[in-house]
Amino acid sequence: MSADERLLRLARTLCHTPAVERAVGRFSLLGEHAGVWLAIGMAGQALDRPRRARWRRASGTVAGVYALNTAVKLVVRRPRPSLAGLPPLAGTPSRLSFPSAHASTSFAGARCYSRLGLPAAPLYALAVGLSMSRLYLGVHYPSDVLGGALLGTAFARLRTPAGCARAGERPAGRA
Repeated sequence: MSADERLLRLARTLCHTPAVERAVGRFSLLGEHAGVWLAIGMAGQALDRPRRARWRRASGTVAGVYALNTAVKLVVRRPRPSLAGLPPLAGTPSRLSFPSAHASTSFAGARCYSRLGLPAAPLYALAVGLSMSRLYLGVHYPSDVLGGALLGTAFARLRTPAGCARAGERPAGRA
């Protein structure tokens, strides 16, 4: 058994009660199709009119990493985990596992929105929580989550000069 499978088995067997499984399943739904991250971006666009274009670009970064994640899944074609006696606790939009879209969109969203002035700690706590929920529910291997987190962070970092600048910074290329 690989380290990936051992860690997944641990996540699938620790702290599992029907109530916790229901709660984690509901919480994990926030990350479906980058929903919570796109909602945060739309709220930023609506509430921060002077920086609406930057919020729009940051939201576009989240949507872009979701599309990139889907493309990578289609190339890699890694099947979802299958542990004997431990079926997944949630449905998924596809049978493909690598990388985790919850992790990629979460880490891209946390980076972009913290660069726009939202507190980083709660954003990254949400990103980690949503990412870990996928292990708890048994729908991703740990390496899927790590790969997704790295993909989301890298994609957002590449877009940072123009799309996710820190509050008060000017986008790159403007004087």
